[in-house]
Amino acid sequence: MPRPSQLLHAQREPAPTRPAATVLLLRDAPAGVEVLMTRRSMTASFAPGAYVFPGGGIDAADAAAHAQATRRPTQSDAHLTQAIAAIRESFEELGVLLARHADGTPATAAELAALKRDAPLAAQCSARGLTLAAADVFVLAHWITDRDLPRRFDVPFLVARMPEGQTPVADEAEQFEPVWVRPADALARHAAGEFFIIFPTIRTLERLQKHATVDSVLAACACEQPLWTSCPRAGLLAGKEARYMEHEMPYGELHLVSPDGQIVHALDWQCERPVPLLKNVQRLTAPNPGFMTGPGTNSYLVGDPRTGYIAIDPGPADAAHIERLWRAAGGDIRAIVCTHSHPDHSPGARPLQALCAGKPPILGLPSLPTARANSSFTPDRSLQNKELLALAGQAPDGEITHSLRVIHTPGHAANHLCLLLEEDGLLFSGDHILNGSTTVIDPPDGDMTAYLESLDVLDAVCAEHDVCFILPAHGHVLGFARQVIAQLKDHRLAREAKVAAVMRADPEGTMDDWVAKAYDDVPERVWPVAKRSLLAHVERIQASAPGND
Repeated sequence: MPRPSQLLHAQREPAPTRPAATVLLLRDAPAGVEVLMTRRSMTASFAPGAYVFPGGGIDAADAAAHAQATRRPTQSDAHLTQAIAAIRESFEELGVLLARHADGTPATAAELAALKRDAPLAAQCSARGLTLAAADVFVLAHWITDRDLPRRFDVPFLVARMPEGQTPVADEAEQFEPVWVRPADALARHAAGEFFIIFPTIRTLERLQKHATVDSVLAACACEQPLWTSCPRAGLLAGKEARYMEHEMPYGELHLVSPDGQIVHALDWQCERPVPLLKNVQRLTAPNPGFMTGPGTNSYLVGDPRTGYIAIDPGPADAAHIERLWRAAGGDIRAIVCTHSHPDHSPGARPLQALCAGKPPILGLPSLPTARANSSFTPDRSLQNKELLALAGQAPDGEITHSLRVIHTPGHAANHLCLLLEEDGLLFSGDHILNGSTTVIDPPDGDMTAYLESLDVLDAVCAEHDVCFILPAHGHVLGFARQVIAQLKDHRLAREAKVAAVMRADPEGTMDDWVAKAYDDVPERVWPVAKRSLLAHVERIQASAPGND
């Protein structure tokens, strides 16, 4: 993890979370699943005026009411308590009661009318021979309120079928205007500014709209574990707050820059100025966005004014970009490192070197004869595997260092390397790992076996040095480094299995035939590029065939 001394923003302790539970009451309708929602009071301390699912805090009485509730054999004590709390809250807020008599019959209208919303529910039900139907309540998701908010909750989102014959009636204190709505309609109304909902509700409705029936939702939840767990993070996009879940591309960058949840980091892509990621790491994106480069090629500066800087991947030979990179370093660039020789990474090295008074060395690995003509590259010095590039200077409290460990990672290109910033546990991945897409493996300079083996090397490095963040040459910072690497390897092996199956089914097929079948899950416009990686998979499959060892 990064050193606290290198964080851009003062550390703070987010507000503690409070246990709560909410329940999505569902019913089948001719147009599909509908969910019961209700509008929060405009004076509520949390999400005033928002349309929500009924719910609220978990209290001691909920945990004490296990004996008054039905239970699935696989339902944990914690999930049972949450289900009881959700049942209680749905009754207190909307008058909806999930409870039955011993023979399975629901509470009568008269029994419901006799129950008081402001009195302990379990005791009232027990006195009338009713048992809380907690066995009918399933865990859908687990949300933890964003770190930036003053009131935070740890909330399971539960699901249950709406009891027949009951009509929701809001308490007119905390909740108002109960409404049945299709998830897609709720999202559309929100987009139109007519139906205010907050981020976790939006994401939950997005997932829910994929189900055609209540049975489908309940079947998906039968595993007794949340289908997803999230504590979102927020940044600024076009000057407005934007929130993201763990699987979304900006999440890792927000985690790195604002670990305690401060909403200060702009996510907009631009090439006019460097973006500070830590005190000792800046990113400047080249003005070369495109199909292959995404928002552009990321150049990085590692270091500070006391130590000088190492420039990583100066990018294309764009004069304005090179000058901005030089100015961001105050002209004090001690070395220029190219992760590989491709034309969006290395051509800027010589022009940047020429701007610097000290003529810093250009470092990397020379391109091999297998490289394309536009990827010819000869460094001033070749970097050895595991070599250390160190910057050092004097800080008020002693020496400060920034040390980059070289890691040879052939695969995307024969001369590809990555860099580990050891003090802060950051991996600069070049094109070996990208955010938003998989990298192209283009034989003969690209090699799929070497690529997969290099992923294993990077995983071992991340494990040894507790690396959480990956800084790619294209896209935002990635979090959950080892998880990303594992998913990337799994994706490649799954694709290879699909390619092998296509080859077996059509052994006389052409590359065009095979790409159409092996990459039928990606847009056709991607196929010309996909054919390069397809060839890499084909070569690896053929090399592993019996008799080729």
